[in-house]
Amino acid sequence: MLFNYTTFIGIDPTTGKRPMAYAALDQDLRLLALGEDGLDEIIAFVGGQQSAFVAVNAPRRPHQGLMQRSEVRAGLKPVPRPGRWTGFRVVEYQLRQHNIRVPRTRGKEDDCPVWMQTGFEFHKRLERLGYKDYPAPDTTSQLMEVYPHAAFTALLGCLPFKKTSMEGRLQRQLVLHNRGLDIPDPMRVFEEITRYRLMQGILPLDGLYSVRKLDALVAAYTAWVAATTPKEVILLGNPEEGQIVLPVSELNSKY
Repeated sequence: MLFNYTTFIGIDPTTGKRPMAYAALDQDLRLLALGEDGLDEIIAFVGGQQSAFVAVNAPRRPHQGLMQRSEVRAGLKPVPRPGRWTGFRVVEYQLRQHNIRVPRTRGKEDDCPVWMQTGFEFHKRLERLGYKDYPAPDTTSQLMEVYPHAAFTALLGCLPFKKTSMEGRLQRQLVLHNRGLDIPDPMRVFEEITRYRLMQGILPLDGLYSVRKLDALVAAYTAWVAATTPKEVILLGNPEEGQIVLPVSELNSKY
């Protein structure tokens, strides 16, 4: 059972050591916080919550060699071809079967990109604060891994536009707005675009969030769905290695 003060937090560490985006929602999807800060400051923010479900846009740990084990491979659909996918996590293989591309997580931490290493550090430090991997019944401080591209793909029902494009940002913010998040309607951007402004090189994008903030928001939304309606999420992957939570009850066979 959730308390009224439960906070739903999304963290996007994909910038590595630079300031990274985070978002916090309340039980009614009202925006409590949206910004960028350093690792220590975000950890302090999370640590100050009485109860929170936290979603991190980064792998839990390096791959554990599960895709090299015959019994693991035999349980996957489709069964991987011999010798293939041995250097991937189970969840990465599963997502790619749905045509959702996901970065490969190496087996050694030092071989992973800086942003992944920052994600590993987030998970470790939140564990030390008492956070348990989702789902953890009767625990009010839970932690989960989210992959924003997969989350947006699942919510939209199709592969989204490139996230760095204006149409990609509009599309992502629109699907979150339509899901009930208390954020600006991105379609209002078009009300501010006039012939004169375009001719003057002015493109007013106030109220349209950055890529990193949108990724943090979809992580926070996923945490909210996982906590409030757990039957409406899917967990892919192996708990021994790390599972990704998706904010839908089922996936299309292909996107």
